[in-house]
Amino acid sequence: MSSNIVHQYFKKEIEGSKIIVKVNPIQLKGTELTILSNGEVESRDLEFDEAILEDLTTDGFEQASPLEFNLYQAGLA
Repeated sequence: MSSNIVHQYFKKEIEGSKIIVKVNPIQLKGTELTILSNGEVESRDLEFDEAILEDLTTDGFEQASPLEFNLYQAGLA
């Protein structure tokens, strides 16, 4: 069933770093990538509540590209 889920992606830049979040809107789980100014990528798995999409918008996140997320996650960007 997980292959039928369309993930949503959001990003925000903070003090020279970039945060990209992958959200599974059905299971309310996701992954956050933090791309530091030196190019290092930190990853952490997250669990969300039902208000995650509203929370991300309130916190200034914008929609992002799945390609951008996956390039950073794979270490190709």
